[in-house]
Amino acid sequence: MRVELRVPPVGESITEVEVGDWLKKEGDTVQRDENVVILETDKTTVELPVPEGGTIAQIMKPRGSTATIGEVLAVIETDDKLAAPPAPKAASPAPAAAPAPAPAPAKGEKRVMPSAERVLAQNNIAAEQVQGTGPGGRVLKEDAQKAAANNKPPTPAPQAAAALLRPPQPAGNVPASIQAGPTVETARRDEVVPMNKLRRTIAARLVEAQQTAALLTTFNEVDMSAVMALRKEHQEAFMAKYSVKLGFMSFFVKAVIEGLKQFPAINAELQGNNIVYHNYFDIGVAIGGGKGLVVPILRSAERMSFAQIEVAIGEFAKRAKEGALKVEELQGGTFTITNGGVYGSLLSTPIVNPPQSGILGMHSIQERPMAVNGQVVIKPMMYIALTYDHRIVDGREAVSFLRRVKEVIETPARLLLEV
Repeated sequence: MRVELRVPPVGESITEVEVGDWLKKEGDTVQRDENVVILETDKTTVELPVPEGGTIAQIMKPRGSTATIGEVLAVIETDDKLAAPPAPKAASPAPAAAPAPAPAPAKGEKRVMPSAERVLAQNNIAAEQVQGTGPGGRVLKEDAQKAAANNKPPTPAPQAAAALLRPPQPAGNVPASIQAGPTVETARRDEVVPMNKLRRTIAARLVEAQQTAALLTTFNEVDMSAVMALRKEHQEAFMAKYSVKLGFMSFFVKAVIEGLKQFPAINAELQGNNIVYHNYFDIGVAIGGGKGLVVPILRSAERMSFAQIEVAIGEFAKRAKEGALKVEELQGGTFTITNGGVYGSLLSTPIVNPPQSGILGMHSIQERPMAVNGQVVIKPMMYIALTYDHRIVDGREAVSFLRRVKEVIETPARLLLEV
């Protein structure tokens, strides 16, 4: 019997997907519920299992093609022996003879993305030597580049380097060392890699934000001494109780909520000629995933404790690297926080995530000399930036919001006293 593998609904408002890697090829046998293809949406990645066991008779949609919801991806010729999951075998006594050696892994078990294959081939690195961080252990381009960086050949001898830097010699008088050596031109090459659906969506939304909103950024700086001392004092007890570290993000989530309560326009959005004020706080936290930046949402963050925020963010970060975030976890949100400091950014102007009206940018903590009571004191300082939609948020509100965040971070006891 022939069974069609179709694109399932993968989320509200999503009408099409991009076909990623096929984990099986035509002619391969598969068990029921075995994943055979990866589908990429503009928000996340989904592995699709087969509804019945059998043989893949025909793949209708190759890698890189687009398919709509309900469209046929492949045809499966079912097999009664494979249609149901295999029944567990009864236990049997161990044989007297030594067991046969385990079969070698199937060819192609180490799945490598095409862009990663090119990097590995250019650097003469075997795929088996690279630890994959993608879904199902697939080797991504980033993994290959990291392996290539660790496998760079030694720096050429000074004589060879000097020969490559000499100006061209007239014909008939070119040193033999330069004639035999590689030229700069032979090392110049381009690599053309199509943007995946997630990256295309990120690009489109960023351009949309720049073209449709009146964006403006205001800055301030925060003394992180109090928060750092608080973390140091309570980190061990916090870890023992909740099995998660007390990070900076939970403090900023709490501080942002205090600011949004005082200035609700920054937690609002424009719908036509109407302003929609949200009486809840769904805070998006920007996380760098395996294929790009994603923004999972902390729903009703005002009701979450410090531990709940840290656990949720840690789980989001783990599943973002695996490409396993659910679509509904990435939808909505009333305000966003992004931390460029984890990458070493000192100062930036983040772009709002439409239709939101504001985004807070955190940055690196650096010790700087500060004037305190007429004396120069070294303080751990962080620049913070608020980008906002000037159509509904006035400059006074934006600056005051950022000052409120600064006050809460510098005196975290305000969170308990509610002042």
